[in-house]
Amino acid sequence: MKTELLTVSKIFHEAIFRIPDYQRGYSWEEPHLKDFWADLEQLDSKKSHYTGVLTLEEVPESAWSRWEDDVWIIRSKKYHPYYVVDGQQRLTTISILLQCLLEKTEAEELNYTPIEIHRRKYIFETRSDSLARAYIFGYEKDNPSREFLKQEIFSDTSNGHSTGEATIYTRNLRNAKKFFLEKIAKLSHIELEELFSKITQQLVFNAYEISKEIDVFVAFETMNNRGKPLSALELLKNRLIYLVANVPEAHPGDGKMLRKQINDAWAIVYHNLGRNEERPLSDELFLQTHLVNYYHQKVSKEVPTDDDQQAKFMHLSYAVLEEPSHFLLRMHFTRRRLLPSDSEEAITAAILQEYAADLRSTAETYFKISTPSNSGYSDAEKIYLERLGRLRGYDASPVVLAVYRRESNQKLRAQFLESFERYIFCISLKGGYRHTQRSTLMSADLVRYIKGTRKIEELITLYNNSVDQIFKEESLSDTLHDWIKNGPGYYGWRSIRYFLFEYELSLKTRSRSDRSKIDWSIFSKEEYQTDYISVEHIYPQRARAQYWTERFGKLSSTEKRRYRNSLGNLLALSTPKNASLSNKPFPEKVESTGSTVGYRFGSYSENEVALEKDWSPAEIMERGIRMLSFMETHWRLSIGDRNQKLKALGFKNTAT
Repeated sequence: MKTELLTVSKIFHEAIFRIPDYQRGYSWEEPHLKDFWADLEQLDSKKSHYTGVLTLEEVPESAWSRWEDDVWIIRSKKYHPYYVVDGQQRLTTISILLQCLLEKTEAEELNYTPIEIHRRKYIFETRSDSLARAYIFGYEKDNPSREFLKQEIFSDTSNGHSTGEATIYTRNLRNAKKFFLEKIAKLSHIELEELFSKITQQLVFNAYEISKEIDVFVAFETMNNRGKPLSALELLKNRLIYLVANVPEAHPGDGKMLRKQINDAWAIVYHNLGRNEERPLSDELFLQTHLVNYYHQKVSKEVPTDDDQQAKFMHLSYAVLEEPSHFLLRMHFTRRRLLPSDSEEAITAAILQEYAADLRSTAETYFKISTPSNSGYSDAEKIYLERLGRLRGYDASPVVLAVYRRESNQKLRAQFLESFERYIFCISLKGGYRHTQRSTLMSADLVRYIKGTRKIEELITLYNNSVDQIFKEESLSDTLHDWIKNGPGYYGWRSIRYFLFEYELSLKTRSRSDRSKIDWSIFSKEEYQTDYISVEHIYPQRARAQYWTERFGKLSSTEKRRYRNSLGNLLALSTPKNASLSNKPFPEKVESTGSTVGYRFGSYSENEVALEKDWSPAEIMERGIRMLSFMETHWRLSIGDRNQKLKALGFKNTAT
């Protein structure tokens, strides 16, 4: 392996670089860009900055001879073609910034060199007898970022190719260019020249040319543990392509076709994970959720009927599904299984193809159930999918994914979603502020459903019956009372924002208005570092005003805390408010003062409270009872009569 310390200018000397298909796309986000920019700003003009390792693999002629746009520059100008094995994030960032500088400068030269010469060295060369361009840095042909980089980043308008569907990676490319254009927008020509010199002459890499004897796929996995770590999904793509290169082909050309299918599958996956730019989906959670279905369809055995054996079976399932990267990369898709023992099934091209196809087909379904507004599902399904998203996070659960992979009946799917949302909500009631959902990840009945030995009607019955089981030993009234006695009250309930939002929607329905007054994405944020709140204590936590001391002053400190954190005292605000404003007397909260919007003009929940003439212990109890009655109706629960509800709120069975 050759090594040398080189500047960017020397690295880009008569060479072209391609990101191979086993690599992930551009993953740098704003924090990485800010760090890179800070390094440039702080770099002394007389010093060099060590930028890291750049590992390259020389591309064999059998590969580059198929690069239609680049063959001429390799054959005629003797440019050396390289795959970037390690260092692609930094090299991509540098290429984007250089393009921004060349776009920005209005002069014909930078550092006494014509702009066109810089562009030919760092961005692209154009054949003199045609419009064909050979890009110095880019992606291989089948990569979904290839055309996006050329057109959206390098501003190539010469071809009619589509940039393809957006992915998380193409979004990062666009954001990086926007970031750098904003940074250099106000720089003078001299400052642009200084920056250009820093990038090309003062940033240095340890440049390695990897030996042909080294397995490049293994090298990639070993090297890519620096910078932003590769996710399990990104590592898995490399692993599958490695296995494709080593698994026997049934027919000539099968390997090339399978490699393309894997690349296409990952492109579809990352397109769907990044499709909603405001709420991109986690690739780790997607991989885990998909594995629940894949593992129990293709790998695990039938669920035993014996209780002890079933417990062992489920214990193994939990171990596999809670560490998907360990199972997929160290147990299932391994090099060892290319030459398996008698006890192991060999990895075949068919297994790899089936897995990639399954991952691909799952991705769009996963997006739809995680983004119901763009799903095309029935209105009832959209309502419950949104509720589940607000309650447990928008990345789809294994249970919901299993249903949407198997069921086509929209009515049954809606019934299932209603039962599942009710079940999750009741778990949060039982767990209070110690909310846990491990039991929803996997169950023996779900495994049987995935394997096709259970019907959806049985799954619906299971979740509905499970709610009864949750409160069989201890009533819901007693469960809620325990929060008050042993914990921080309703304010510490993990699902308090979800409950208050659903209560707000119920008031909106009663008002017969189409206008929403609370944005869930803002309301649900827990920004502990800021002084702004979206859930207000009507009777405030720092109740020093005379209004409050007159109404609550005779209570003990324990009683005051109980009223403050009681359900009836918690209010969903239409817009986050400075916490200090929450300490004002009730009459001032109702009316708008200055730039502060009062309850009378806020959310539907605020409007309801604004109808009260006073705010004392009695109003807190009465509103709490109304909210518990809503809970009973909305989730088909039974808390009990007025006295039971007062108990659930932590109060005595009187209204005194």
